[in-house]
Amino acid sequence: MFRFKTPSQKTLKTMAEVAKGNLKEDYEARCIEKIKMLTSHDEARITSSGNNSIFIALSAVEGDIIIPDQGGWHGFKQIARFLNKNIITLKTDLGLINPEYMDELDIADNSALIFTSFAGYTAEQDTKAISKYCRNNGIITIEDASAGIGDKKQHLGNGKYSDIIIASTGSPKIINVGSGGFISTSSDEIFKRTSLPQKLSKTSQIVCSGICCELENVGEKLELSLNATDYVKNSIPNVIHADKRGVNVIIRHDNAKEIGWNLKRSLPIDKSGFITTCPNYNRIKQKAIAVELKNLDYSCLEKKHLDKIIDKISNQL
Repeated sequence: MFRFKTPSQKTLKTMAEVAKGNLKEDYEARCIEKIKMLTSHDEARITSSGNNSIFIALSAVEGDIIIPDQGGWHGFKQIARFLNKNIITLKTDLGLINPEYMDELDIADNSALIFTSFAGYTAEQDTKAISKYCRNNGIITIEDASAGIGDKKQHLGNGKYSDIIIASTGSPKIINVGSGGFISTSSDEIFKRTSLPQKLSKTSQIVCSGICCELENVGEKLELSLNATDYVKNSIPNVIHADKRGVNVIIRHDNAKEIGWNLKRSLPIDKSGFITTCPNYNRIKQKAIAVELKNLDYSCLEKKHLDKIIDKISNQL
């Protein structure tokens, strides 16, 4: 049986000691400094959730909110609507953003593009090209780096490219604490405009202590996930964005629903799941099976386990 990703034992132990009052450090301040170093941004805030980080970021935007037509996070649209923002849907290549497609849109001044580091968790966005286009056209870039933070290539979760970086630190994210999130930027105005939502999104020293622990080896954990995904992508047919870095594998198939159900039975997991089906806005809007390797405990990303996944998928296709 496969295991669902949970916080490390060190993280859980540290959080427990803080909850008991045995550790009195200012973990929030430590977290902020670590995140600033990781993102190369000047300022950061710890939040109570990834969605609250999105709420703060979108609250600061005066113009339109540009959202990819697929491969993003449904919370982008839900929160933008709640804030009564004008939403513009951007056509993508199965979630991948081609900045030139924005030439076709009528975008107001002071607008923002919000996107995830990986389209549908399966394909790395070209943050450099996105950044260049948006900065040349006065568009703020907001990157949800929940799955891309700690990128050793520094393509993702990098303040050099993204004006605002947000993340969830809930399960089963790369920074896996069970709750919480963060937002970082080098723009003073972003945090000046959003003082109230920041106050409403404060979190505890317990969560901050867990984030501090998880940040210690976030790069290594992401690299392990990327390598495992690449191995599986290169071992089965009909994979979407097979040549792109990602943390899940999406396989196009007309019989996705039945195959997905069969795989759930033949690849059992201790809780939650790691097989989903499409169409799904958060992945792609075509019939497909998504193998969420990002949801698995790192011990399940060893070759012997990946080979079992490959074998079960191959038998179904």
